[in-house]
Amino acid sequence: MLTTAPTLPTARIEAVVSAALAEDAPWGDLTAEVFLPAEATAGAELAAREPGVLAGIDVFAAAFRLTDPAVRIHPLAADGDRFAAGDVLATVTGPARAVVQAERVALNLLQRMCGIATLTRRFVDAVEGTGASVTDTRKTTPGLRALERHAVRCGGGVNHRFSLSDAVMAKDNHLAVLEQQGLDLTEAIRCARARLGHTTALEVEVDRLEQIEPVLAGGVDVIMLDNFSLPDLARGVELVAGRAVVEASGTVTLETVADIARTGVDVISSGALTHSAPHLDLGLDMTVTA
Repeated sequence: MLTTAPTLPTARIEAVVSAALAEDAPWGDLTAEVFLPAEATAGAELAAREPGVLAGIDVFAAAFRLTDPAVRIHPLAADGDRFAAGDVLATVTGPARAVVQAERVALNLLQRMCGIATLTRRFVDAVEGTGASVTDTRKTTPGLRALERHAVRCGGGVNHRFSLSDAVMAKDNHLAVLEQQGLDLTEAIRCARARLGHTTALEVEVDRLEQIEPVLAGGVDVIMLDNFSLPDLARGVELVAGRAVVEASGTVTLETVADIARTGVDVISSGALTHSAPHLDLGLDMTVTA
């Protein structure tokens, strides 16, 4: 059954897929051209070889469409859908040369995205009922951030700032420079806040409990508790007392995320959603006809 799912802008999909196709077949598919008759057609089924969550069906389709508009894709599931091993997720029909040329790019991107969505769903399921949301980080594959972030949403997670241009987020290195310059942390945050428009969020990372009050006094929207122990996370939530959104980060794994959520934090960010997700095993089973 098809479900409502987040969408990726077509322009972003085509930019990534076009670059991948150009990398894989810069002057065409030599093997297909010498082995397959120009008039041959192919039919194929996109089949799951293990259970997971679908993400990137439009990306998969774009690889074939941009190779040859004559190829037709019929999705049988939508982004965000869970599937079982053996499920057929889409069918592909069209000129055989185009189908085999686009196959690897289509599968590479789809397997990557489904792996991220599936891992994200495991994290989200682990914190169910706690009130905490699971978010990604900027630890994404260069050039693939939009696709990987979309996959996180398909898995039930939420997205952190998309880029350095989207929000103010002062981390340990920024604070180290302030300290080296002898600047007061609270005053530095107030000055930063004064330079921002009312729609721009301000987040500051801390790595010890005694930093929390000076940061809150500066007027932040989000405070990140980085690499805190579970007792210190719980204490940090108490100290913040609702004055800012509390984000936990650092050493977040599938084994630890539920305990972190139970400390009362609002958001849990994990780079593992994107940098450690394995590709999901999907296959394109094909028949070629004259």
